[in-house]
Amino acid sequence: MRWFFMKYEIGARIRKFREQRGLSQKEFAQLIGMSNARVSNWEQGLNRPDVDILSSICNVLGVEPNELLDIHIKDGERSQERGLSREEELVIAQYRKKPEMQHAVRLLLGIDKS
Repeated sequence: MRWFFMKYEIGARIRKFREQRGLSQKEFAQLIGMSNARVSNWEQGLNRPDVDILSSICNVLGVEPNELLDIHIKDGERSQERGLSREEELVIAQYRKKPEMQHAVRLLLGIDKS
């Protein structure tokens, strides 16, 4: 029974984060190199993504794997694990929440040239 809930939960979370990013299923599927039907199946809880695609999913959605998988890590543990201060964690979180600002930030930092 847990398998069903796990499939449904990750699919629901993918959908939630995809919609927060303003992506259609088709756009999201193209960005991760999967078919629209496969993404639809994940979101409906019919199956779940393979582990090897999770990194791409997280990158496109702008979330950490623990967020996608709903694994709770104490604030201090994640910062220590990654060597980041609490302030740096907050900056990263805000950056990921605002896709419309990401390009501007990358330009300011000299990461994007266009």
